[in-house]
Amino acid sequence: MFKVLISRLGQAALVMLVVSAVSFVMFRYVGDPVATMSRENASVEEKAELRRSLGLDQPLVVQYGRFLGRTLSGDLGISYRNQRPVTQLIAERLPATLELVLVATVLSLALGIPLGVLCALRPNGVAARLVQALSLIGISTPTFVTGIVLILVFAVSLGWLPSFGRGQVVDLGWWSTGFLTASGLKSLLLPGITLALYQLTLIMRLVRAEMIDVLSSDYIRFAKARGLPTRYIHFRLALRNALMPVITVTGLQIGSLIAFAIVTETVFQWPGMGLLFIQAVSFVDIPVMAAYLLFVGLLFVLINAVVDILYAVVDPRLRARSA
Repeated sequence: MFKVLISRLGQAALVMLVVSAVSFVMFRYVGDPVATMSRENASVEEKAELRRSLGLDQPLVVQYGRFLGRTLSGDLGISYRNQRPVTQLIAERLPATLELVLVATVLSLALGIPLGVLCALRPNGVAARLVQALSLIGISTPTFVTGIVLILVFAVSLGWLPSFGRGQVVDLGWWSTGFLTASGLKSLLLPGITLALYQLTLIMRLVRAEMIDVLSSDYIRFAKARGLPTRYIHFRLALRNALMPVITVTGLQIGSLIAFAIVTETVFQWPGMGLLFIQAVSFVDIPVMAAYLLFVGLLFVLINAVVDILYAVVDPRLRARSA
């Protein structure tokens, strides 16, 4: 077990080193921050001074060395656009994104699992066919189209829900939450549904496929032959085993939701990390863009490492293979 842990941590460190190099190099070619930050009639000397103050006059290797050193010490630099530490900006925006992802995950699990079970138990029923047809529409419709349609229906036409923003929030230390106010909860619904739609259809189809596979296994046939109750067979035996891959996929999808909430946050002007990244791209705010990519990379590395370690705990064969 110790060898598995050391191996996964070593792989995680190597991946993060590669991600840091890619984020540093890639964002050096998206534009010139000096041209964006300089006033319209700035002289060549003023631009050169600004470039020197930002450290952009140094060789690329020196810049990367300084970037890596600051990152390891927890210093992600100063935002070119906001003139504030990037860590502060991320700390301010992270609660909004995490709450949005939490709502999307709960919605996708609460609806995806029952619908998947329904489609597996009655695959030829009218309800199952309707659900599968709607899931095809949901999984093939772009996120921004879904968001705009929801805004037109529920915000513009009916006026039931707000179309943008986070509503009123409550500060709990450094964390700000919208769960404790009515306007905050209303503001979460439309972007939460938009973000959850793809994951909902994915979980529904995965549960359906796993349930159908489990229901055709030998031990389910044996349970039926013994005369066990149908509800017990379906929900205690079959569903339990069908949910194992769902748990794994859901864990990995949480990382994807955080990483790819950019479109949803842009459509609803949700003040999260995705919107912060879009604003950074438009302003060529290199420290913010690099920090966002590092955060997303670290998130995926941590999730994959935890999943691998849990697999090693559950399955002794993996421990024996890595010994």
